[in-house]
Amino acid sequence: MLLSRIFGRTLFAAAKSETSNATAAAASVARNPLQEFFEADRNIDDDKPVVYGRSWKASELRLKSWDDLNKLWYVMLKEKNMLMTQRQMLHSQNLRFPNPERIPKVRKSMCRIKQVLTERAIEEPDARRSAEMKRMINAL
Repeated sequence: MLLSRIFGRTLFAAAKSETSNATAAAASVARNPLQEFFEADRNIDDDKPVVYGRSWKASELRLKSWDDLNKLWYVMLKEKNMLMTQRQMLHSQNLRFPNPERIPKVRKSMCRIKQVLTERAIEEPDARRSAEMKRMINAL
């Protein structure tokens, strides 16, 4: 019984290390930073249409913190870059860009984030802090 427990634990540990090594190897192959500019390939044979979300509303963005809005801005910027890269690549191959309505949604969300940040900068009572906030917003 004791021997089977020790032997079982050893086999379990070996299997676990093999699995983690295989996962790490797969992750290192898939972590090409240029792949972030392209959407993950989907199976064309899928019957289900892909549904994408809506743009952010200003009322929703007003509930978020300054840091969350900055993070969301960069997520939106990355999404916009990915969509524009994909659109240009497909255009150069004379292919149709799927769901072109996604780009205006991202642009609207980015404009609304800037609007909310600007509102906060204007409402700031400290003039120095307000000026610094405005500089940060203009740098976005």
